[in-house]
Amino acid sequence: MNMEIDAHTGFCGVIGNPVEHSLSPAIHNAAFQRLGLNLVYLAFRVEAIGEAIRGLRALGGFRGASVTIPHKVSAIPFLDEVEPTARHIGAINTIVARQGKLTGYNTDATGALRALRGGVGSLAGKCVVILGSGGAARAIAFALAGEPELAGLTLLGVDASERSLLAADLRSKTPLTVTEAHLDEASLGKALPAAQILIHCTPIGMSPKIEASCVPASLLHAGLAVMDIVYNPRATRLLNDARQAGCVTIPGLEMFLHQAVAQFELWTNQAAPADVMRAVLESRFR
Repeated sequence: MNMEIDAHTGFCGVIGNPVEHSLSPAIHNAAFQRLGLNLVYLAFRVEAIGEAIRGLRALGGFRGASVTIPHKVSAIPFLDEVEPTARHIGAINTIVARQGKLTGYNTDATGALRALRGGVGSLAGKCVVILGSGGAARAIAFALAGEPELAGLTLLGVDASERSLLAADLRSKTPLTVTEAHLDEASLGKALPAAQILIHCTPIGMSPKIEASCVPASLLHAGLAVMDIVYNPRATRLLNDARQAGCVTIPGLEMFLHQAVAQFELWTNQAAPADVMRAVLESRFR
């Protein structure tokens, strides 16, 4: 059913840079329509995150936002509250506007774990390599730290200060054994042979630069499960290379869907029509 926009229509949106590739508007608007909610979801290309959040506060009808690259950490100081799990992680991907207050949440963590378990089952005894050290990498690393008997985690990233801070936070707040190094072919060549799971958390390979990958295909091996959180395109260069190497592959679409369902439910206090959201996502990649 088509909803008519009027003076009572509330709105949500995605805040990031870039946002042109985002499929969040398509899936959330379809979900709002399915439940007959007088809400719309928009995409906001934002460079100055503080100014953007101050502007949203001033607008009537603002219900919440998805927060994406590069604002998952930098948005936090501009919020009134941060939910304990998100504060522990140090990054958010969701803002909820309720009773005049803006609260930050992180649904990336649970979304990533659900996607990983769907692909590899138990994570016990696994050695994991994460590429990147931004907000999504933070959420996934802290989610993994809660898994019993994970063998260890290696962080590879190009931003040395960001990567070192994440490693230090993980060591101080969790029992996880963490190593870190600069993301290059040499460090990949050292880390990947002993790893069972590789999780790519950088924007490399995202549309429109779909031919890019930061992992040489020669370093991928059949004992490795590869998850790429980039979801557009659905089959990234990294996932295609991994499939050819005999790896289990987990597309970013799975994590994206699970975290979006959780966002929808935070904004609306209603069960998300996950089947509708999945159908819209999959229709974009046929």
